[in-house]
Amino acid sequence: MTHPYPPSPPLPDEEHARTLLRHMLLIRRFEEKCAELYTQEKIRGFLHLYIGEEAVAAGSIPLLGPDDSVVATYREHGQALVRGVPATNVMAEMYGKIEGCARGRGGSMHIFDAETRFFGGNAIVGGGIPIAVGLALAARRERSLGDSPDELRVTACFFGDGAMAEGEFHESMNLAALWHLPVLFCCENNLYAMGTPLDVAHSETELALRAASYGMPSWTVDGMDVLAVEDATRRAIEAIRGGGGPHFLEFRTYRFRAHSMFDPELYRAKEEVEKWKERDPISLLASRMREADMLDDAGMEELEAEVEAEVEEAVRFSEEGSWEPVEELTRFVYSESDVDGGQSP
Repeated sequence: MTHPYPPSPPLPDEEHARTLLRHMLLIRRFEEKCAELYTQEKIRGFLHLYIGEEAVAAGSIPLLGPDDSVVATYREHGQALVRGVPATNVMAEMYGKIEGCARGRGGSMHIFDAETRFFGGNAIVGGGIPIAVGLALAARRERSLGDSPDELRVTACFFGDGAMAEGEFHESMNLAALWHLPVLFCCENNLYAMGTPLDVAHSETELALRAASYGMPSWTVDGMDVLAVEDATRRAIEAIRGGGGPHFLEFRTYRFRAHSMFDPELYRAKEEVEKWKERDPISLLASRMREADMLDDAGMEELEAEVEAEVEEAVRFSEEGSWEPVEELTRFVYSESDVDGGQSP
């Protein structure tokens, strides 16, 4: 396992470093709780955990503005939390309760929240990429018509390495480059598309090179280093807002858990997983903060307590939530404005 990356960027100020660490801790503890609840059958269906990949969401999404958009995959709980979807509403969605951000109709794989412009949660591999291109096209048209926010809207689209073998990836990259759209493609390369090693599925394993063939700036980032993720994402977003067109970032990361809760994980050695855990993104940042006297045992315990309280409140909120009435199960099959003459409740 090699890491051909430049040196990690310098630490930011203490408050900002603490925020990055807290975001990653929240994702980690939330996901661990979800695994626990899944074994208790409180959460049903499929469940794909983000444990190990926290640096990607924590380092990239906070750089987006409120008018920007986020499109993600089915491993999206972390992105939703960092985007600002309350942990209570994300957990209630996992439970299938009305109080969930999608009224419990999306569940783990289809987190959606219009208020934060979080447009999925897409269960189909690569399925969110064309949606991101559509959002970016809308943003460009808004600008050309003079009907847009002060800044050009950026759409950040997250997907795994497996999506780059799908046809819609190539079609979308071509159109984004051809039309010079304000979209940031974020490939979370965790080396295994479900259970298929990267070099078995791709003839070119340097995925940033493949993206560059479409004529857009593309580079590889250490996805286990939240500071490297933040630095690369900041540069890409600034370029896109400045009219630089689409950009592509390949975040090389690793999931510490199986692909899903049903995955027997027979395709990789336990020794490989343990080796990657030596570069746990939470430990890497915490260690640097300790070395810089930004963090001590008491400070870490305080952060852990804050995060634990937030996760436990999310569970309490979900447990006390409401199931959708049976008589409303067909609601939203069609647009209510279409079926009731525009008199939506």
